[in-house]
Amino acid sequence: MEQFIMNTRIYMGAGSLEKIRDLEIERAYIICDPFMKQSGKADQIAALLSERGACWEIFSEVVPDPTIGVVTKGIEGMCAFRPDTVIALGGGSAIDTAKAVSHLYTAMDKEQRPRLVAVPTTSGTGSEVTSFAVISDPEAKAKYPLRDAAMVPDVALLDPELTATVPPHITADTGMDVLTHAFEAYVSTAAGDFTDACAEKSIRMVWNYLERAVADGGDMEARERMHNASCLAGVAFNGASLGICHSMAHALGARFHLAHGRSNAILLPHVIAWNAGLEAAGEEAALGRYVEIANMLGISAGTPKATVHGLIRQIRNLMKRIGIPEQITELGVEQEEFLHAVEDMAEKAAADSCTDTNPRRPEKAEFEDIYRRLCKGGTL
Repeated sequence: MEQFIMNTRIYMGAGSLEKIRDLEIERAYIICDPFMKQSGKADQIAALLSERGACWEIFSEVVPDPTIGVVTKGIEGMCAFRPDTVIALGGGSAIDTAKAVSHLYTAMDKEQRPRLVAVPTTSGTGSEVTSFAVISDPEAKAKYPLRDAAMVPDVALLDPELTATVPPHITADTGMDVLTHAFEAYVSTAAGDFTDACAEKSIRMVWNYLERAVADGGDMEARERMHNASCLAGVAFNGASLGICHSMAHALGARFHLAHGRSNAILLPHVIAWNAGLEAAGEEAALGRYVEIANMLGISAGTPKATVHGLIRQIRNLMKRIGIPEQITELGVEQEEFLHAVEDMAEKAAADSCTDTNPRRPEKAEFEDIYRRLCKGGTL
């Protein structure tokens, strides 16, 4: 038996942020990063809350790759303020922080879980509709994916106007994160008809609108479509989970402090090639799934493997057009330092929960080989 659960009420489109006025909120704890406070976006939400007579407090200490320390501070603030609603404002780091803070606060104080409202300001993580959160431990140079159904936000407000000022390089990184989410959900061993539908639509939208959003941040049609694509990919992987591209990106990003979307992007072509068995004599089960994606995008060749090679070329072409490099050394990482870290990263990737639903199960040496390919460029 399969199941598909969608617990989040989603409001989308320009002006959807105004929905905050209609929510039954008395005490709201706004979790964001310092920029959201400085730019006035947090105050914009605070003003909407004030209009409905609600009290509010802003916790603006979120950092990229949220840490255990920041989560602890957030819990302390919640214990003092006692909110009935937590509003997460920002990208994946802010939403993941809010999820972890709210979840642990509820568990520690035996309180009823506050309503969780997610307001994404980047089109990338899909965290506004998932049960996942990723927390970092800087001392261990590790990232820990958490998963609990209780962390799924109750409300998501997808207002594309909040993404209009996102810089091109962040738009590119987060957009490739969306594409990776959708690809991995589609080939996951836990994929089903409902998750496939969301993944397919997300892939089409990224393919058609990411380059436009990177080229012109004021293209609000592209911004809206990418915002919706991000959420759809989140719905897909919340049901189907992910794969080794994310496992390896978690370890890579934690070790070298790289943006998560960019880590996924440079790994994705290599992971597709390995999952599809392009280097092997026979055919892997995932090959056919990648062929389906390629055909959906109008890519085909004489054989299944040739078609997937074509798909990888087109992904690389997209990356080039939006300014994402192919090799790890182009990201400011020294090759010798990277190669020295490969064994440790491979161990962490093998233990990552995202590996469980990958269509192929790599041995540690195969993880290491995929990592080393990042120094060479090309696919194989």
